[in-house]
Amino acid sequence: MIEARRLSKQYGDLTAVKDVSFTVAPGEVVGLLGPNGAGKTTLLRMLAGVLTPSQGEGLVAGASTATAPFSLKQRLGFLSGDTALSQRLSPREVLTFFGQLHEMKPSELKRRREELITWFEMGSFADKPCGTLSAGQKQRANVARALLHDPPALILDEPTTALDVLSGRFLLDAIRTARDAGKAILFSTHVMGEVDYLCDRVVLLHQGQVLDQGPIPEVCARAGVRTLTEAFLHYLPSRSA
Repeated sequence: MIEARRLSKQYGDLTAVKDVSFTVAPGEVVGLLGPNGAGKTTLLRMLAGVLTPSQGEGLVAGASTATAPFSLKQRLGFLSGDTALSQRLSPREVLTFFGQLHEMKPSELKRRREELITWFEMGSFADKPCGTLSAGQKQRANVARALLHDPPALILDEPTTALDVLSGRFLLDAIRTARDAGKAILFSTHVMGEVDYLCDRVVLLHQGQVLDQGPIPEVCARAGVRTLTEAFLHYLPSRSA
């Protein structure tokens, strides 16, 4: 459903991402893990059709970043770490606006918008300007926006950053619900606890390259350690020299 095929991104002499390949199946959450500067956001933006790869291609539900970027975006819900909502619009108005961009029928847009407002418990602030909302409330609206057109795939770049424990847990539970509905989800984070709670498989990324990937027990076994944190640290000395 989501596939990276030997994706690379070069900025002059800097290689941000190098020859990365992996897949995310329907009904699966794959965690993309790495420290700041590992290339996670660059990789996710290439897969979402926001950045053009220097080499390789990304696919979402059969649509390619190289040949069908518009179709790809229609099949994807994308949330970047710096996604901002219009400060003057309310969450209900934001959802209406993006539903119109996706050319949803008015009746379907209204039904889906109200369904998401209920699901994400936004009733108390759905008509307040986004500029007056807390970080957790804004992120609920952002994730609802990504899910609005019911895409088969989601790419979420550190969606729980700066959230308190309760708000973060709420969003993780929403992601699990989307997975159970059959969506393919690529989830970027550097919080190992979120990975243990949420992810079926992981991709470890450092300096733009994949260190290892697979189910957490298999990744740990290959590194000869017990935890994912230890597995990640196992690879770093040789890569950071």
